[in-house]
Amino acid sequence: MRLPIIKTSVLVILAGAAGLLLYAASKPDTFRVERSVSVKAPPDRVFALINDMHAFNTWNPYVKKDPAIKGTYTGPAAGKGAGYGWQSSEVGVGSMEVTDATAPSMVAMKLDFVEPFEAHNRAEFTVQPAAGETHVTWAMFGPVPYTAKVMHVLFDIDKMVGGDFERGLHDLKRLAEAG
Repeated sequence: MRLPIIKTSVLVILAGAAGLLLYAASKPDTFRVERSVSVKAPPDRVFALINDMHAFNTWNPYVKKDPAIKGTYTGPAAGKGAGYGWQSSEVGVGSMEVTDATAPSMVAMKLDFVEPFEAHNRAEFTVQPAAGETHVTWAMFGPVPYTAKVMHVLFDIDKMVGGDFERGLHDLKRLAEAG
């Protein structure tokens, strides 16, 4: 009597896993996470806090997650070619580099993650004046290989990364408004 119950349980588990894997295969091949904030500061002040890697890391939520992070700056301090690489037990290993910057409206970056998983994404910050304020949008986007699709089924990536973006933009707002 016990054997049929075990056999049925195994079959149900295998069917569930197969369903999960098939569902993951139907997910989009790209992702985009985006958050915005309005800042009571001029666009050039906000832009400077994004375009300069040292200034960026004063509000970067991922640097704040690990006070013991080991970081290395590369290239110029600001603008195209400015880079930062990190090693951390909390946020993994990776690097980012400014690939394009148009003062005071846009900064684009490439992001290369090595650990805890490999990923190659893009980030873009848009800075736009809006009725006496500055509207800032932080977006990250990139490809979603199959293993990441399975992770996206199990974890809400938009919520996880979006929450970090919200915290970072809040700190950017605080710094920019303080002058």
